[in-house]
Amino acid sequence: MSKSSDAPTGATQSPSVGTGQEMWGGRFSEKPAELMQAINVSIGVDKRLWRQDLAGSRAHCRMLAKQRIIKAADAEVILGGLDQIEAEIEAGTFPFRDEYEDIHMNVEARLKELVGEPAGRLHTARSRNDQVATDFRLWVRDACDRTVNQIEALQRALLGQAEAEAGALMPGFTHLQPAQPVTFGHHMMAYVEMFGRDAGRFRDARARMNESPLGSAALAGSPFPIDREMTASALGFARPMANSLDGVSDRDFALESLAAASICAGHLSRLAEEIVVWMTPQFGFVSLSDAFTTGSSIMPQKKNPDAAELVRAKTGRITGALIALTTVMKGLPLAYSKDMQEDKPPVFEAFDALDLALSAMAGMIADLTPNRERMAAAAGAGFSTATDLADWLVRELDLPFRQAHHVTGAAVKRAEDLGVDLPDLPLEDLQSIEGGITQAVYDVLTPAASVASRKAWGGTSPDGVREQVRRWKERIG
Repeated sequence: MSKSSDAPTGATQSPSVGTGQEMWGGRFSEKPAELMQAINVSIGVDKRLWRQDLAGSRAHCRMLAKQRIIKAADAEVILGGLDQIEAEIEAGTFPFRDEYEDIHMNVEARLKELVGEPAGRLHTARSRNDQVATDFRLWVRDACDRTVNQIEALQRALLGQAEAEAGALMPGFTHLQPAQPVTFGHHMMAYVEMFGRDAGRFRDARARMNESPLGSAALAGSPFPIDREMTASALGFARPMANSLDGVSDRDFALESLAAASICAGHLSRLAEEIVVWMTPQFGFVSLSDAFTTGSSIMPQKKNPDAAELVRAKTGRITGALIALTTVMKGLPLAYSKDMQEDKPPVFEAFDALDLALSAMAGMIADLTPNRERMAAAAGAGFSTATDLADWLVRELDLPFRQAHHVTGAAVKRAEDLGVDLPDLPLEDLQSIEGGITQAVYDVLTPAASVASRKAWGGTSPDGVREQVRRWKERIG
């Protein structure tokens, strides 16, 4: 949102007082056209950076005073003015004005109104280029922290369902066709793992972005004896950025965060889609209360999973934001270009959408009521224990797996011809296909026996699910 503040001086006519041009217009003799002002103004968007802008200004002011670049008395006056500005913004009385273009100049103009001449000393040894790079980086860092907290809240809701439904049978699918029985708890834990990776991506992005651009000035650094370590530490950064050109032009931190948001949104969309499908009468696996459903204006019987559908739809906004910012940045030469004023709208919109989607999904998961009977009935349909039969043939009769696979396929065909499922296929029919099969085979052909046998690490056995729940509870608290 910030604009370059490196315009030279020497104009023949002073710009009008009360506009942003008074901050940078020494070279200019005329005011910008109205259309130029309209395309140039960003305060409607970047006023969201006010907390970060004040934090950066305070750190910069204290450093200037410590380095004796400005007088301690001036610094004290400036800091008092910044406190007053913060109080005004929080009270809703701060005069955000389009004529001052962006949050930085709005703050500086108001500071001048409040404290007079010392306000003009605050911008010593910095540019709006490094100022906005710092503000934006701080905002995205905060957004990543908030998102991790929201992801963990969703994980806790999933863990609650997984623990309660660790033994609840349901069909597992591949190609949306019945594959093998699993448990509802195991299914919930799959999303715990997925969202755990999402949280890790945001943490990784945060670690990489945690360097301070402040002190890079317009692009070449500052000739003043500034202490960049001091301002970096004051703002919670690990270190200053090592190259001033990179400091003002880098937006990788925003792109990487949007990439993490896009993947997370994809996971939310997958879970939302499953809720939508599971709530259909044809599935009937789960239900949601009135809190997360809506009705129809014409069909009184309808109970629509609109919250899930809207979470699914938010993916478009979030992924679109990544594409938008990637496109903005793709051809920019170093260092700062005005194109970068367009970096914040997609980031703000994406995190707004992700915040809402994560909160809504956490609410839905906590609200969800599984239909155990319906899921258990479906878990045994579609010859879902066929792989268990093949595994039994390998274990008990020492058949090569490929031969066991062939025998099982023939058994499935026979059951299909008779209109029964595998557990109901008569022993003589099984023995007509493979003579070594005994009555013991029926011990593995039920869905409950199938899931109980999957005891390897990461499997769907109820005990295994409970173990994973305990592991994640210890991890995220």
